[in-house]
Amino acid sequence: KIISGAAEGINGYLVSVEADISNGFPGFEIVGLPGSAVKESKERVRTAIKNSGYELPPKRITINLAPADTKKEGPAFDLPIALGLLSNMGLVSKDFIKNCLVIGELSLDGGVNHVNGILSIVYGAYTKGIKKCIIPASNADEAALVEGMEVYPIDNIKQIIGNASLSKHTIDIKKVFNSGDNSNQLDFSDVKGQEFVKRAMEIAAAGYHNILLTGHPGSGKTMLARRLPTILPDLTFDESIEITKIYSVAGLLENGKSMITKRPFRSPHHTVSAAALTGGSRIPKPGEISLSHYGVLFLDELPEFNRNVLESLRQPMEDGHITISRVNATVVYPSKFMLVAAMNPCPCGYLGDSRCHCTTSEIAAYKKRISGPLLDRIDIYADTPDVAYSDLSKKSKAESSSEIKKRVSAARDIQLIRYKNEGVYFNSQLSSSQTDKYCILDKEASKLAETAFNSLNLSARSYHKIIKVSRTIADLERSDIIRVNHIAEAMQYRP
Repeated sequence: KIISGAAEGINGYLVSVEADISNGFPGFEIVGLPGSAVKESKERVRTAIKNSGYELPPKRITINLAPADTKKEGPAFDLPIALGLLSNMGLVSKDFIKNCLVIGELSLDGGVNHVNGILSIVYGAYTKGIKKCIIPASNADEAALVEGMEVYPIDNIKQIIGNASLSKHTIDIKKVFNSGDNSNQLDFSDVKGQEFVKRAMEIAAAGYHNILLTGHPGSGKTMLARRLPTILPDLTFDESIEITKIYSVAGLLENGKSMITKRPFRSPHHTVSAAALTGGSRIPKPGEISLSHYGVLFLDELPEFNRNVLESLRQPMEDGHITISRVNATVVYPSKFMLVAAMNPCPCGYLGDSRCHCTTSEIAAYKKRISGPLLDRIDIYADTPDVAYSDLSKKSKAESSSEIKKRVSAARDIQLIRYKNEGVYFNSQLSSSQTDKYCILDKEASKLAETAFNSLNLSARSYHKIIKVSRTIADLERSDIIRVNHIAEAMQYRP
């Protein structure tokens, strides 16, 4: 009996691999609801053992994967199946593999190949009391991120045959986290003019607020959006681990990189499908919104996206996670992303300019491609005007990303201290009750908020978003109380 595991969403669960060799008509059967990749493992295992210099006996071989009512997918069960058979043949020490997690895909020459989702599986096993694991050498650094787990990497099954001793792999986790490359060639100092929009993006970054940029083509919407990650606060270790789990399950970790240390920036094309955005396929995989977790999801040319695709964003934006249900499984992926969207004001893009010849009905139809409920979930709206020649011709550099980031990080630190017992990291994540508790308005600010609510016909959601943005503006100014100027500025960012 060998302990193995698999990933469900970003969480790992244990699978018991039972290998039996008995008298009877020769055969090799795998039971326990195996997927097609698992069924094919018997050929990989048989050939890998043969090419390692050993032969399976001509007997009846039965492999059971428990729990038997859970669908097993992927090639990660090759190695535990092989070790179970080799242990039956007396070639592998049963004492060593007892209470040991074993994961790995086999190549036909006996080599052990990379497996996706190792971090989730190893962490899941560790929480169940498993303290050592045998995994592919290419996954060693990733598995070693689980502090307290003994990691034994192997390149070939020959390394474990004959009870050979394996070397334990360790890494300096803090050093790996701190050595991540957070450099970025993009910088806000490259952006000429657009001071109002830069201020809006600073507020968005400080409170993790969704933002929509509207303006003529070439006014700098995309340029600004791509520089937003350069002013976001650095990832915490826990955030980094959670993002790494998602990328590990999706198989998107870069070669030689065991940890994501930089906030993600995802920019899908407007032809993206709903399944690609939210996640899915027969075996549910993370979509773009989960790959943007604790980072930025940038949707350029927002009205050009399929309406059904955009509507699928509404629930994840509110809940911070997405549930994907399929016949084989129901998985939950986190999706706490910042939505940054950009659009033109009309089909031709030049509304309010002599170049625009769009009719009123065309403009109305263009704007109706985005539903009111989706727009209501956006915290900050910013118009990006055309840049004046005087701004473009300036030789002096604008304020750099590092200078803006200092203010953003200071505001974020205030929020972390304030919400340390709430499970909240940014102002935008506050619930209604938390908003009432932590967003205290002075008398003048309260009066202005009441006037705005009544005169602008705001929804309850829009009202709370104004209050949360005001809280962020107050944090940037290191003010405990939300004052009238904070409310007034927050109202400028509503349409």
